[in-house]
Amino acid sequence: MIVNCVAYQDGRKLADIKVEEIGEYVKRPECFVWVAIKDPTDAELEAMSREFDLHPLAVEDARNGHQRPKVEEYGDSLFTVLHIVELKGDEAEVAEVDVFTGPNYVLSLRRGTEHGFAAVRERTEREPEMLRHGSGFVLYALMDNVVDRYFPVLDALEVELEKLEERIFAGGSPKAIVEELYTLKHKVTVLRHAVDPLIEATHRLYGGRVPQVCVGTQEYFRDVHDHLVGVSQGLDGLRDTVATAMTVNLAMITLTENEVTKRLASYAALVAVPTMIAGIYGMNFKYMPELEIPWMYPLVLVIMAVLDLWIFGRLKRAGWI
Repeated sequence: MIVNCVAYQDGRKLADIKVEEIGEYVKRPECFVWVAIKDPTDAELEAMSREFDLHPLAVEDARNGHQRPKVEEYGDSLFTVLHIVELKGDEAEVAEVDVFTGPNYVLSLRRGTEHGFAAVRERTEREPEMLRHGSGFVLYALMDNVVDRYFPVLDALEVELEKLEERIFAGGSPKAIVEELYTLKHKVTVLRHAVDPLIEATHRLYGGRVPQVCVGTQEYFRDVHDHLVGVSQGLDGLRDTVATAMTVNLAMITLTENEVTKRLASYAALVAVPTMIAGIYGMNFKYMPELEIPWMYPLVLVIMAVLDLWIFGRLKRAGWI
């Protein structure tokens, strides 16, 4: 579905145009066309390919989808793949944005997300001085918007980790915590797969031989690169903290098991002494002189109780009970 098809010249919007009129506007000097499509059909993609003379390999990638984030150069045009990561419950869902950028056009295709780029279009139209740079500035604005969406996701993951850390020391279910930590680790990995490939790709847009469509906007792409590096560093810290939390949680499980073992050993000791004494007098030997003493039975019971109380006191002071 075509969301917008707009022509711009000298940094200002000319008009909303029809698909059939694209060829007329792209021939004008200082003019470019920005087309945005949501969940493109094969027919729409073929039509755009003819209008903008897109490279067939880039069109094939856009048609198939599920590409890793990248920036590829085809002659004087660029094909950019971006991933949008959205947290929905326990899942991190990934949407894909493909951007074709040429000297006189921008074609943005998005799949899997309802959150469009209307704010990006409004921002660029409010900055005619920057929009005079043409399609390169629109590519920057789209990339900047996608990268900015990574920060709230990173913050949400950090908050989730903090809550899990509190539960570790609050005596929560160790098994449930381990499962949630692995789920969190998966979300971190999904976000990392969206961020890391773009770091190197974005560097090519401002350092060394810069593609023609990006000339004049290098400092803006450097800003996007810096933001990506910041997100990547945050993910590194988050990943290390998740690994530490897993280790601590496993250590807490071990400590809990040790406490149970100590309690069982303590109760066994309390039972062992009376059992030993009762076992001696249950051997049925004929010559056991104390058996003839009338008060021997209550005396043995008292001895058992005293010994158990003494053992109980020692274990209590040692923290085993």
